[in-house]
Amino acid sequence: MILIGAGANLPGLDGRSPAETLSAARAALDARPDIAVAAASGLWETAPVPVSDQPWYVNAVFRLDTGLSPDALLAALHEIEAAFGRTRHRRWEARVLDLDLLAHGATVIGGDQSRGLVLPHPRIAERAFVLEPLAEVAPDWRHPLTGVSVADMLAALPPGQTCRPLRPS
Repeated sequence: MILIGAGANLPGLDGRSPAETLSAARAALDARPDIAVAAASGLWETAPVPVSDQPWYVNAVFRLDTGLSPDALLAALHEIEAAFGRTRHRRWEARVLDLDLLAHGATVIGGDQSRGLVLPHPRIAERAFVLEPLAEVAPDWRHPLTGVSVADMLAALPPGQTCRPLRPS
C-alpha cells in the first residue's frame, strides 16, 4: 500500500485556497500515466505542528497505485509540488503544497535522512493530521516496523493536536 500525505496552508499561485490546492494536487497525481489515486481521504483542518503562528493547514491522505520505486515516486511528488509553486527554505515553514511519501508497501529505508528518503515516514505515529485521514483510506494499515495499527497509533497520541474534518462551505 502506497500512502501519500498532502497538506497546504498558503494560497496557491493562482489564488486558490489550500483545500482547492489539495483537490488540484489529487488531480495532478491522477493525471500522471504512472500513478493512479486509489482512494482519497476527506479534508482535515489542522493546527501547525510544531505549534507556530502560521495559518492552519488543510491535510489529506491519498492511497496510490503505482509501479514507481520509492525514489522515483518521491521525485514525481517533488515535481508536482514545484509545479504548484512550492519552494523549500526552512523546515516546517508555511507552504503552498506538501506531498509526503508516508509508506511504500512494506519498504523500510533507514534513518539516514541525508539520503532524502526515510520509509515509513519517521513521524507518522506522532501526527493526528496524518493518522486521522490515514484511518479513512487505509484503516487496516499497520506500521511496517512496529506492527501497530492506525487505530492504536491514534489512541496513543498525546492530547493537544487539533485536527478536525473540514466542512465544505
